[in-house]
Amino acid sequence: MSETPENSRVLLVTGAASGIGAAIAQLAVARGHRVMLTDVNEQAVQARVSSLGSRAAGCVLDIRDPAAWVKAFEAAEAAFGAVDVLVNNAGITHTGHATDLSPQQHRDIVEVNLLGTITGTCTAIERMTAKGHGHIITVCSMTAFLPLPGYATYCGSKYGMRAFHHSVALEERDGPLDFTIIHPPSTRTDMLEQEMADPACAISFAEKSYAPEEIAKTVVDAIASKPVEVVFPPLGGRVQRIAGVFPRLMRWVIPLAEARGRRHRERLMAKTGAHQPDTAQPSDRSTV
Repeated sequence: MSETPENSRVLLVTGAASGIGAAIAQLAVARGHRVMLTDVNEQAVQARVSSLGSRAAGCVLDIRDPAAWVKAFEAAEAAFGAVDVLVNNAGITHTGHATDLSPQQHRDIVEVNLLGTITGTCTAIERMTAKGHGHIITVCSMTAFLPLPGYATYCGSKYGMRAFHHSVALEERDGPLDFTIIHPPSTRTDMLEQEMADPACAISFAEKSYAPEEIAKTVVDAIASKPVEVVFPPLGGRVQRIAGVFPRLMRWVIPLAEARGRRHRERLMAKTGAHQPDTAQPSDRSTV
């Protein structure tokens, strides 16, 4: 059997040290792809790489830095050849109500989630177009359709990410590149535990959460199927997308969902013995 399958692709995955990004890298390697894992945490990404074998390599990448993006692509090319698929996955949030966050925290979210993704996408377009092929997969969020209390700036960054992604896909429609955007819901990663500690994020617990591996399967499947856009869950996601179009409906639905999330969160905290903080403190999370 050939060491490199005929349908093998070279992936560059951001935010790959943990969570959804790590799950994407693991499944992609298992399916015979070659993956450059990148993350702002160099030690964590190298530790992840060491568990994946010869089809994986890693490098540090702060997605806000244009020069770092160039170095990441060069590292991938040196290890495996030209990048076929960019997976924009890295992102952050500071949880809490908008008025509780500092100006720098708002800026952090926008600079990483939106401007970082813009920078990476533009870098990929230039390099992939020169090679004559490529696929850009953006892991966004269901909050790109439906704003949530406790995530105001995060939601704004995801709205912007979706608009940018589709605008660029239209601009590049006559070129050689494919574009896919995927919208996960609440996902069971370390970030969910951080949200548990912040009452402002109770709405995260209103609906079923998904395992990172479930999101990763959709992302890796998309390498072959090349869907334009994917929502989670397939039916419920469509309902949420519709609700986000109508502000009056949204103002009615969201408080109900938030109350349900608050009840679920309290039950989970009672089951795990977690401490309910007296006051909400903004927390950080890496996400999609």
